[in-house]
Amino acid sequence: MPQAKTSDDEILGLMRNPKTLERGFRLLMETHQERLYWQVRRLLNDHDDANDVLQNALVKVFRNIGQFEGKSGLYTWLYRIVTNEAITFLNQRKRRSSTSIDDANINLANRLQADSFFDGDEAQIRLKQALETLPDRQKEVFNLRYYEEMGYEEMSQLLNTSVGALKASFHHAVKKVEQFFAA
Repeated sequence: MPQAKTSDDEILGLMRNPKTLERGFRLLMETHQERLYWQVRRLLNDHDDANDVLQNALVKVFRNIGQFEGKSGLYTWLYRIVTNEAITFLNQRKRRSSTSIDDANINLANRLQADSFFDGDEAQIRLKQALETLPDRQKEVFNLRYYEEMGYEEMSQLLNTSVGALKASFHHAVKKVEQFFAA
């Protein structure tokens, strides 16, 4: 008999009690870790980097669960933490690196082809390269819409912005991706 999915309220209840905190955290990871991993992975493209960033973010969640106010959904709160952690990682890497866009695309293609966790083909590598040229917000919106198949209303709550702004970001991202493939 399949196990019933644990609700976010149950997870939060367990995590707010010091005696059941660890059990609640394990349930949180069972429920949300894979989806959060793929969010980070799409931003960073590298399995090891994504794993490291996700682990750092989950440590922050564990330490700061008491600060969760419930004004948004639990996944929304988790998503913001892992996304902010990934963006911080990217910004730190950009400051340390001074490679050209062409070198970065070659490096990305080489990393993806060498990554045993990436099973994509040439088109997927080119899409990843195209996404790397997008501003962070457009990349984030594209990833949520294309990979997560998330609706604009849910994205609006998650990213705390208007549906119109999200539609515009997605439209611009798609146009830039199309231009990348046309070049």
